[in-house]
Amino acid sequence: MGRVLLDITTSLDGFVTGPGADLAHGLGIGGEPLHDWIVADDRTGADKEALERTHRGVGAVLMGRRTFDLVDGPHGWTGDDPGGTGDDERPPILVVTSHPPAKVRLDGWFEFVTDGIHRALELARKAAGDRDVMIMGGGNLCRQYLYAGLVDEVRIHVAPIVLGDGTPLFERTTIAPLRLVQREAVATPAAVHLTYDVVREEL
Repeated sequence: MGRVLLDITTSLDGFVTGPGADLAHGLGIGGEPLHDWIVADDRTGADKEALERTHRGVGAVLMGRRTFDLVDGPHGWTGDDPGGTGDDERPPILVVTSHPPAKVRLDGWFEFVTDGIHRALELARKAAGDRDVMIMGGGNLCRQYLYAGLVDEVRIHVAPIVLGDGTPLFERTTIAPLRLVQREAVATPAAVHLTYDVVREEL
């Protein structure tokens, strides 16, 4: 069985989008620089390697409803894009939501799971086989899986921008502190790519 990976980009102050994120402004007002390490023409080899590594070995993807609305929206993925995974073959993409959409632009790309994060992960693990499951966002879904103790590895790409407001990756919580072990830190002008293992506390 593969690992459960959380992979997401944040600002220095911990926001995964700027304020006002919607279909027209997927990364919020002023949030476009978050993804410079992915899309900029002058991105470094280390940025390219970080992106390739993000998708390497992934057998299934989990995403939240807001992320789905963006990638399936008019400014989202195109029909010839293999799901943003960097592979020729698109892995299964499971959308965790309370209500499936009435209409899907990229028909056949997504499976909608309406009975919670645990069931969605169960289905994703089954689809992935011995490959990894990647949680690609948004911030709310990543937070739910992390706080539930279901994540093995955290990959955060910290962009050099302070947004001040927007969609936070972390919020106040009453859970016990989550201990992490840093495995890698790679700095480029566009991002600091951080990799952590989540420490499993013995009961």
